[in-house]
Amino acid sequence: MAHFPVNHPARPLYRVLSGLIGLYILAFGVWGVFETWGDGLFSRQDTYALGLRTNLAFSLVSVVFGAVLIIGASRRNNLGHYMNLTAGAVFLVTGILMMAVLQTPANFLNFSMSTVIVSLLFGLILLATGLYDKVGPPEHAEEERRRRYHPLAEGNR
Repeated sequence: MAHFPVNHPARPLYRVLSGLIGLYILAFGVWGVFETWGDGLFSRQDTYALGLRTNLAFSLVSVVFGAVLIIGASRRNNLGHYMNLTAGAVFLVTGILMMAVLQTPANFLNFSMSTVIVSLLFGLILLATGLYDKVGPPEHAEEERRRRYHPLAEGNR
């Protein structure tokens, strides 16, 4: 079983990083909603917001996801840990699926290759922040540290 680091010293940095990603996604979504308000929900026009192609549906989803990531980053419990892990997986899967349908009518979120790259990058960063953002009591952190640095001593007990 994989062991997530508990109370990692760089946890505040990871929370700030996921909060900044959430802030960018929220700003992108709000800007995109204003840019695409008169278009159809799944429009395929060349509408850009903050350098990424978008439509009204993708902008609305981005507003929700950005707000969720900011809420997760602002909490000091394991909610942010689970939210970042889930959001990282969602961004990675969405990026891969949208890349598969990029030049087809199934590209209902109006992705471009730059949007795919940003989605994959955000997914990797959020997954990494989720892996190191676990919070626990000091006893659990000490147990993890002891298991990590003295694995043979644990087997002799």
